[in-house]
Amino acid sequence: MLDERQQTRRTVPLTGLPNRTRVSADGRMVAWTLFVGGDSYAGGGFSTRTGVLDTRTGRLVPSLEDFAVFREGRRYRAADINVWGVTFAAGGNRFYATVSSAGTRSLVEGDLAARTLRTLADNVECPSLSPDGERIAFKQAVGADPAKGWRVTVLELATLRRTELAETRNVDDQAAWLDDATVAYALQRPDGTNDVWTVAADGSGKPRLLIPGANSPAVLPAAG
Repeated sequence: MLDERQQTRRTVPLTGLPNRTRVSADGRMVAWTLFVGGDSYAGGGFSTRTGVLDTRTGRLVPSLEDFAVFREGRRYRAADINVWGVTFAAGGNRFYATVSSAGTRSLVEGDLAARTLRTLADNVECPSLSPDGERIAFKQAVGADPAKGWRVTVLELATLRRTELAETRNVDDQAAWLDDATVAYALQRPDGTNDVWTVAADGSGKPRLLIPGANSPAVLPAAG
């Protein structure tokens, strides 16, 4: 963690490959996902450790896997639970993420103070909360099978209604909102080069190339 002069304020030791890093809109909360090996329950091909740091209080949550998971109102326990892809709501306590267990990947609403994860919908991966806090952009496995590829989709939190966006190519990325109407994401060319594209969040229009040769966009607030 660096200050405004790029001087180190705090170091958090991590084991694994950090990915899916996100910062809350106010800059207070930071989350990261580590993909690690060697776990006995990594039957799905990978295992994760997702941590959260409150830069205001210094509180560190080393792994969200220690939180209690609730599915349809009941406590869910399993040895193969993985958590990744955090996106923060306003206020510093509530967040959304992906939980995977027994072959099912679900959107969960998390509560840092209560240390709970509550499932909301299945086949939702790598969520990204809209600036208005009302929708989730995510990658949806085609036919609920990740081997068939991913379709960028938007979920309305109030109704859980899904809208598949006009991008029909395979989007294996945690999308970012440019504003309340536009979603950005990375796509890989056959030669391995990534580009950042955008598409309307209501399912209309066509995808548009935004930044050639770039990957995994994140949006910073404009300077005041």
